[in-house]
Amino acid sequence: MRISAVSGRVGGIDALETRVMNERTEDTGPRTVRVPVLIVGGSLVGLSTSLFLGRLGVPHLLVERHAGTSIHPRGRGNNVRTMELFRVAEVEKAIQDAAATLADNHGILQAPTLVGDAGEWLFRDIDPGGGLARFSPSSWCLCSQNDLEPVLLDHARAHGGDLRFSTELMSFDTDPTGVTAVVKSRETGEHTTVRADYLVAADGPRSPVREQLGIGQSGPGDLFHNVSLTFRSRALAQVVGDRRFIVCYLTSPDADGALLPVDNRENWVFHAPWHPEHGETLEEFTEERCVEHIRRAVGVADLDVEITGRAPWHAAQRVARSYRSGRVFLAGDSAHEMSPTGAFGSNTGIQDAHNLAWKLAAVHEGWAGEELLDTYDAERRPVAEATSARAAARSAEHSHPGFAAPPAAGGGGPQRGILNVALGYRYPQGAVVGADPGVPVVPEGLDLTGAPGSRAPHLWVRQGERRLSTLDLYERSLVLLSDAGEQHAWHRAALRLAEGSALPLRSYRVGTGAGADLVPEGDADWAERHGVGRGGAVLVRPDGFVAWRSAGPDADAEATLRRVLKTGLAVG
Repeated sequence: MRISAVSGRVGGIDALETRVMNERTEDTGPRTVRVPVLIVGGSLVGLSTSLFLGRLGVPHLLVERHAGTSIHPRGRGNNVRTMELFRVAEVEKAIQDAAATLADNHGILQAPTLVGDAGEWLFRDIDPGGGLARFSPSSWCLCSQNDLEPVLLDHARAHGGDLRFSTELMSFDTDPTGVTAVVKSRETGEHTTVRADYLVAADGPRSPVREQLGIGQSGPGDLFHNVSLTFRSRALAQVVGDRRFIVCYLTSPDADGALLPVDNRENWVFHAPWHPEHGETLEEFTEERCVEHIRRAVGVADLDVEITGRAPWHAAQRVARSYRSGRVFLAGDSAHEMSPTGAFGSNTGIQDAHNLAWKLAAVHEGWAGEELLDTYDAERRPVAEATSARAAARSAEHSHPGFAAPPAAGGGGPQRGILNVALGYRYPQGAVVGADPGVPVVPEGLDLTGAPGSRAPHLWVRQGERRLSTLDLYERSLVLLSDAGEQHAWHRAALRLAEGSALPLRSYRVGTGAGADLVPEGDADWAERHGVGRGGAVLVRPDGFVAWRSAGPDADAEATLRRVLKTGLAVG
């Protein structure tokens, strides 16, 4: 096992990073490409996978059958954990800029119509009182998929990603050492053979890759069906007034639906219930019917409505029975389908990509064993199972149009346990040492106190003149935090393990002493916040999850840290 540690600065894998970033997709023939990772699918999850791999210096190729990014305003809710990941990937500001139009939209309204004051807010503000700042440097962001994907595309390409649109996966075969795929340009018809170490399938809920692998799915299946109608209406903004909602559930018995603003001015989306299980066809949703339905739902008989688009969508609750088959991994909708209420599906998929990316990078660079990749399924699949159940329960709570929830779909009141689902989920098993295997994947309350398998606590610190969150430290290396006021045994152990090695391990002494690398702001006690005592230490993974912690000093810190690293990284 090769290990290196760098004290007191962000960085520390410069030589390794430079070497890897200088690698490029290898063209081994006129129509043959050799690349470490092939990504199939270029929507939110595929683009996020490309971005995260690119920042870690892993060469990769992405193929997407469509000609460009999404043109539909959907998948708009990016939760706080997703925005933390984009913050560390240095794309958060660009996403916020792309989302500026809806920056003042908060809350979910439920009303019989939009005429008058009838109705109630299921919640008025996503972060009432600004309490989220105690837990995170980021917040939720309402950025529609058609605005978010171009940002991810630009940044993924800036980090060396080879992204090919209008390119379709035709076939693939796996063997013990990799994947051989054939892709086709839909513009020229040219076929290219791709030889990759690994394939990441982000190819949607009907995933041809998953189907070929024969991976089954668990869960109740289809929940309900809607038709998404994009439309223009200038007068609707006056009816809405100053009610800046994320979504409004309109509950008129003969014209229910969900109304979503696109620009708060003249562009809108309306989700109308569709019942194919009763024989209703998509063709029955004529322009006249759709216009009349929207008018009745809003409560204005002569509302100007110009239908600009119509697309069916299906809400489902399914999770793949395995996220890995040999050299192939499932991510996003190919791995799980969720009810759209709460945007849990897209966020879970982006977080899949982040979990998988650092593990692929670790194995690709040789500082982790192949078995580390098995922890992707062990960690992410239980999260999807718990989250998909919560998403279905939330659709029932909000009486989503077209959804009659079965009795077993869930319970609890509106907004119960949203933050713990978005931010507080845990990995009881996987690439962690000392986690409690009996804890629930999604706890009842939010507990971010440094337990192994949980997202590491957020703490504002000073590094010289620079102010940063501890979460900003976690991306390209393992990070050891230890007490600056003690004997620095853990820090010295990391330095000794570092000699002559190359695994990215950064070590920071935290506190107010003369040897402190990071100084907490105010009177914050970093050790208490991380669940350790004086002389303790916390090891955090590149994805910001706690890999292990020691409550106090250790008589043989070097041996203990070596053992933890070998176990957590599946080395020898």
